[in-house]
Amino acid sequence: MYAIVVHGGAGAWRTHYERSALQGVRRAAEAGVTLLAQGKSALDAVTAAVESLEDDPVFNAGTGSVLNLQGEAQMDASVMVSDRLRAGGVTCLSRVKNPVRVARKVMEKTNHVLLADQGALSFARAMGFTDFDPVTREQRAIWQKKCQALSAAKGKSSLQRLIKHYAGLRGGTVGAVALDRRGCFAGATSSGGLTLKLPGRVGDTPVPGAGNYATSFGAASATGLGEVALRYLVTKSVCDLLAQGRNAQQAVDEVLSLLVLEPHAGMGIITLDKQGNIGVGHCSRAMPHAYCAPGKAGIAARMQVKV
Repeated sequence: MYAIVVHGGAGAWRTHYERSALQGVRRAAEAGVTLLAQGKSALDAVTAAVESLEDDPVFNAGTGSVLNLQGEAQMDASVMVSDRLRAGGVTCLSRVKNPVRVARKVMEKTNHVLLADQGALSFARAMGFTDFDPVTREQRAIWQKKCQALSAAKGKSSLQRLIKHYAGLRGGTVGAVALDRRGCFAGATSSGGLTLKLPGRVGDTPVPGAGNYATSFGAASATGLGEVALRYLVTKSVCDLLAQGRNAQQAVDEVLSLLVLEPHAGMGIITLDKQGNIGVGHCSRAMPHAYCAPGKAGIAARMQVKV
């Protein structure tokens, strides 16, 4: 038995991007499930799925990442496996093509969990990751537009106020969770973060228990406003509920119900449990996601929560 779920970020997806987003998450799920069918590990599957999403400029991860206040792409990524709760992450990483692959190297090649900024970049170069500019022409144009909106905000400079009045400032996140034939779980998550974020801002994506988590009971990946995911530790909360006997969808629904006081968080969660049940939920207009469930033929891809 094996299964995989991927997401491309919860948010107010514009209609003309929806087809491309669905195609992207489907490709990512196919990349992962192909490896699972060959007997590869859940970690291999989620790494391949997220790498596919990072290479697609439709999504806010890797190529096409949004830009911070200084016009730079500072990216976050993480991986985690259920075996001994091993995890690796990078934050504020620039000028690499696939941050998720660097995060995996942190887990596999060091005794650390999280590397940041120039330290993360130096490590990436030492591991053989070459220089790559992930900034697209479209994101540069969006950054310029949002800088103009920020200048016109007239003092409404707090993160929450900006998100409320300029919903387009909310960035997305991509992620994947998988269960392999050996019964092991893995999760991987990657993000460019928020448009116009302060340089050095760390979101939920690289932090175990916030943007990503995996235990022997399941795995979860989150998307939405990172500051909320950090405070609520949404993915650990999901996995804790799985350990208590909730199935995947029950765990997602219960955690999302805790966020009623965070109406602008735009959170989304995907998860898998030990039985291969899939849980998908979001409190945003849409969240492109795709999955391959045990015993089901093919891959399903949807913008909405229905599974």
